[in-house]
Amino acid sequence: MKAIVFKKYGKPEKVLELKEMAMPIPKENEVLIKIHTTAINDYDWSMVRGKPYLYRLMFGMFKPRHPITGMELAGIVEGIGAKVSKLKIGDAVYGDISQFGFGTFAEHISIHEDAVLIKPDELRFELAAAIPHASTLAMQALRDIGKMEQGQKVLINGGGGGVGTIALQLAKLKNCEVTGVDSDGKSAMMKSLGFDQVFDYKMVDFTKTGKTYDLILDCKTNKSPFSYLRALRPTGIYVTIGGDLGSLISVLFWGKVFSLFSSKKLRILSLKPNEGLDEIAQLVIQNKIKPEIDGSYPLEDTARLIQYFGEGKHKGKIVIKLNR
Repeated sequence: MKAIVFKKYGKPEKVLELKEMAMPIPKENEVLIKIHTTAINDYDWSMVRGKPYLYRLMFGMFKPRHPITGMELAGIVEGIGAKVSKLKIGDAVYGDISQFGFGTFAEHISIHEDAVLIKPDELRFELAAAIPHASTLAMQALRDIGKMEQGQKVLINGGGGGVGTIALQLAKLKNCEVTGVDSDGKSAMMKSLGFDQVFDYKMVDFTKTGKTYDLILDCKTNKSPFSYLRALRPTGIYVTIGGDLGSLISVLFWGKVFSLFSSKKLRILSLKPNEGLDEIAQLVIQNKIKPEIDGSYPLEDTARLIQYFGEGKHKGKIVIKLNR
């Protein structure tokens, strides 16, 4: 099978290679999946570069523990292990596999059967690969932690990416007024999607405008926790899903401190992979939300696309189509 492989950390276009690899053999609780589509995430950008360095505790200190990255897929089950009970050969499946491993930038993968869900027939493969990670981040952040209510004022920092574009649509289902923050190159797209106001992060610091919000979803945490408090209403909630590691640690610490004397909340989402995914899929099937897809692209473009993602140039979710 063909796969994108790396043996050392570095810039994506210097360390990632398209290679022929042996076909994986499923273990007793695993299924062999022929991957039709996959997608790029922040984990891929961090894993390939081995940065921030603290992440090497997970990925491998001196060289990558997982030579094939990638964590989302949609595909067809082609083989099953002896103890597999939930899936059968021929099933179409999708999901975020990160709880069980990585390796979706390849034509096939063997992974624990619990890593994936049955894909609804109405959901085409490109959409099925675009929603598992980003949409569950958005839903768990806004609904489960942010307790989003009808008509609230919501701000999404990183609004033009995969999480941000889904989060906008979930907020609009609650008739919220939504402000988006991202690069100027994404402004037109974001306005067309329905953001009520769009800020270019290079020109406007949303924590210093004097405007306050009931709920802030931050995909790019890189400021002081005190800045976020300033942008919250008296009972507002700030939820981060990722960003600068030092800033995240600061939010975690100060969030606990602030909760002792303030009604404002600073929270970090710890994702539960695939929780709520079937609910998102039904919203997509019913045309209540529509993932914004950048692509699809061929597997051999993966290195360039991870760099493109890291530079923040993507609009929505970058999807890669295999077995074209």
